[in-house]
Amino acid sequence: MVSIPITELESHVGQVIGESPWTEISQERVNAFADATGDHQWIHVDVERARRESPWKSPVAHGFLTASLLPMLNKQVLEVTGLSATINYGLNKLRFPAAVKVGAEIRSRIKLVDLQRVDANRTLATYQTTIEIRGEDKPACVAENLAMYVTG
Repeated sequence: MVSIPITELESHVGQVIGESPWTEISQERVNAFADATGDHQWIHVDVERARRESPWKSPVAHGFLTASLLPMLNKQVLEVTGLSATINYGLNKLRFPAAVKVGAEIRSRIKLVDLQRVDANRTLATYQTTIEIRGEDKPACVAENLAMYVTG
Protein backbone atom coordinates (compact mmCIF):
# COMPACT_ATOMS: atom_id res chain seq x y z
CA MET A 1 0.00 0.00 0.00
CA VAL A 2 1.09 3.54 -0.81
CA SER A 3 0.39 6.32 1.67
CA ILE A 4 0.28 9.82 0.17
CA PRO A 5 -0.55 13.03 2.04
CA ILE A 6 -3.36 15.02 0.39
CA THR A 7 -0.91 17.93 0.08
CA GLU A 8 1.34 15.79 -2.18
CA LEU A 9 -1.32 13.99 -4.22
CA GLU A 10 -1.22 16.46 -7.11
CA SER A 11 2.34 15.41 -7.95
CA HIS A 12 0.96 11.93 -8.78
CA VAL A 13 -1.55 13.03 -11.45
CA GLY A 14 -1.01 10.94 -14.59
CA GLN A 15 0.74 8.16 -12.69
CA VAL A 16 -0.21 4.58 -11.90
CA ILE A 17 -0.34 4.49 -8.11
CA GLY A 18 -0.15 0.71 -7.81
CA GLU A 19 -1.93 -2.62 -7.75
CA SER A 20 -3.89 -4.45 -5.10
CA PRO A 21 -3.18 -8.03 -4.06
CA TRP A 22 -5.03 -10.73 -6.00
CA THR A 23 -8.50 -11.64 -4.65
CA GLU A 24 -10.35 -14.83 -5.57
CA ILE A 25 -13.97 -14.61 -6.69
CA SER A 26 -15.79 -17.50 -5.03
CA GLN A 27 -19.19 -18.96 -5.82
CA GLU A 28 -20.23 -18.04 -2.27
CA ARG A 29 -19.47 -14.35 -2.99
CA VAL A 30 -21.40 -14.53 -6.27
CA ASN A 31 -24.38 -16.18 -4.54
CA ALA A 32 -24.36 -13.58 -1.74
CA PHE A 33 -24.34 -10.78 -4.33
CA ALA A 34 -27.22 -12.47 -6.18
CA ASP A 35 -29.19 -12.61 -2.93
CA ALA A 36 -28.41 -8.97 -2.10
CA THR A 37 -29.44 -7.68 -5.54
CA GLY A 38 -32.10 -10.17 -6.60
CA ASP A 39 -30.11 -11.01 -9.75
CA HIS A 40 -30.21 -14.81 -9.80
CA GLN A 41 -29.55 -15.23 -13.53
CA TRP A 42 -28.38 -18.79 -14.19
CA ILE A 43 -25.00 -17.73 -15.63
CA HIS A 44 -24.12 -16.58 -12.11
CA VAL A 45 -25.73 -19.08 -9.73
CA ASP A 46 -26.52 -22.34 -11.55
CA VAL A 47 -23.08 -23.96 -11.55
CA GLU A 48 -23.98 -27.11 -13.52
CA ARG A 49 -25.99 -25.30 -16.18
CA ALA A 50 -23.26 -22.65 -16.56
CA ARG A 51 -20.66 -25.38 -17.07
CA ARG A 52 -22.83 -26.97 -19.77
CA GLU A 53 -24.38 -24.00 -21.56
CA SER A 54 -22.55 -20.74 -20.94
CA PRO A 55 -19.91 -19.46 -23.35
CA TRP A 56 -17.40 -19.44 -20.45
CA LYS A 57 -18.15 -23.06 -19.40
CA SER A 58 -18.27 -21.73 -15.84
CA PRO A 59 -20.48 -19.50 -13.74
CA VAL A 60 -19.36 -15.86 -13.87
CA ALA A 61 -19.50 -12.97 -11.44
CA HIS A 62 -22.02 -10.19 -11.98
CA GLY A 63 -20.43 -7.15 -13.60
CA PHE A 64 -21.74 -5.00 -10.77
CA LEU A 65 -20.23 -7.41 -8.22
CA THR A 66 -16.87 -6.70 -9.81
CA ALA A 67 -17.55 -2.94 -9.74
CA SER A 68 -18.70 -3.14 -6.12
CA LEU A 69 -15.25 -4.43 -5.15
CA LEU A 70 -13.49 -1.24 -6.31
CA PRO A 71 -13.49 0.40 -2.84
CA MET A 72 -12.21 -2.77 -1.12
CA LEU A 73 -9.49 -3.38 -3.70
CA ASN A 74 -8.43 0.25 -4.05
CA LYS A 75 -8.03 0.83 -0.33
CA GLN A 76 -5.39 -1.93 -0.46
CA VAL A 77 -3.46 0.19 -2.98
CA LEU A 78 -3.70 3.77 -1.74
CA GLU A 79 -4.25 5.61 1.51
CA VAL A 80 -4.58 9.38 1.22
CA THR A 81 -3.66 10.94 4.56
CA GLY A 82 -4.49 14.28 6.15
CA LEU A 83 -8.24 13.90 5.58
CA SER A 84 -11.30 14.10 7.78
CA ALA A 85 -13.34 12.03 5.28
CA THR A 86 -13.27 10.31 1.91
CA ILE A 87 -16.57 10.19 0.03
CA ASN A 88 -17.32 7.86 -2.87
CA TYR A 89 -18.45 10.43 -5.43
CA GLY A 90 -19.52 7.98 -8.13
CA LEU A 91 -18.38 7.01 -11.61
CA ASN A 92 -17.96 8.85 -14.90
CA LYS A 93 -17.46 5.70 -16.98
CA LEU A 94 -17.85 1.98 -16.36
CA ARG A 95 -17.19 -0.89 -18.76
CA PHE A 96 -16.98 -4.68 -18.40
CA PRO A 97 -14.72 -5.94 -21.25
CA ALA A 98 -14.41 -9.53 -19.93
CA ALA A 99 -16.33 -11.85 -17.63
CA VAL A 100 -14.84 -13.03 -14.34
CA LYS A 101 -15.21 -16.80 -13.99
CA VAL A 102 -15.88 -18.14 -10.52
CA GLY A 103 -12.55 -19.16 -9.04
CA ALA A 104 -10.62 -16.49 -10.95
CA GLU A 105 -8.42 -13.98 -9.19
CA ILE A 106 -8.75 -10.25 -9.75
CA ARG A 107 -6.85 -7.15 -8.67
CA SER A 108 -7.16 -3.42 -9.19
CA ARG A 109 -4.61 -1.17 -10.84
CA ILE A 110 -5.26 2.51 -10.14
CA LYS A 111 -4.08 5.59 -11.95
CA LEU A 112 -4.73 9.13 -10.73
CA VAL A 113 -6.16 10.92 -13.78
CA ASP A 114 -7.13 14.32 -12.37
CA LEU A 115 -7.28 16.32 -9.15
CA GLN A 116 -9.54 19.37 -8.82
CA ARG A 117 -9.78 21.70 -5.84
CA VAL A 118 -13.52 22.23 -5.22
CA ASP A 119 -13.16 24.64 -2.30
CA ALA A 120 -10.95 25.21 0.75
CA ASN A 121 -11.92 21.85 2.29
CA ARG A 122 -12.76 19.59 -0.67
CA THR A 123 -10.71 18.06 -3.47
CA LEU A 124 -12.18 15.83 -6.20
CA ALA A 125 -9.92 13.04 -7.44
CA THR A 126 -10.59 11.15 -10.67
CA TYR A 127 -9.04 7.70 -10.91
CA GLN A 128 -8.95 5.13 -13.68
CA THR A 129 -9.33 1.77 -12.03
CA THR A 130 -8.71 -1.33 -14.10
CA ILE A 131 -9.77 -4.66 -12.63
CA GLU A 132 -7.41 -7.25 -14.07
CA ILE A 133 -8.04 -11.00 -14.21
CA ARG A 134 -5.01 -13.16 -13.51
CA GLY A 135 -3.90 -14.87 -16.72
CA GLU A 136 -6.33 -13.00 -18.99
CA ASP A 137 -5.55 -10.37 -21.63
CA LYS A 138 -8.74 -8.33 -21.23
CA PRO A 139 -9.67 -6.65 -17.96
CA ALA A 140 -12.89 -7.45 -16.13
CA CYS A 141 -13.72 -3.82 -15.51
CA VAL A 142 -12.46 -0.38 -16.42
CA ALA A 143 -13.91 2.44 -14.35
CA GLU A 144 -13.36 6.15 -14.06
CA ASN A 145 -14.18 6.53 -10.39
CA LEU A 146 -14.36 9.66 -8.27
CA ALA A 147 -13.36 10.32 -4.68
CA MET A 148 -14.13 13.52 -2.82
CA TYR A 149 -11.46 14.21 -0.21
CA VAL A 150 -12.50 16.39 2.72
CA THR A 151 -10.03 18.17 5.00
CA GLY A 152 -10.69 20.22 8.11
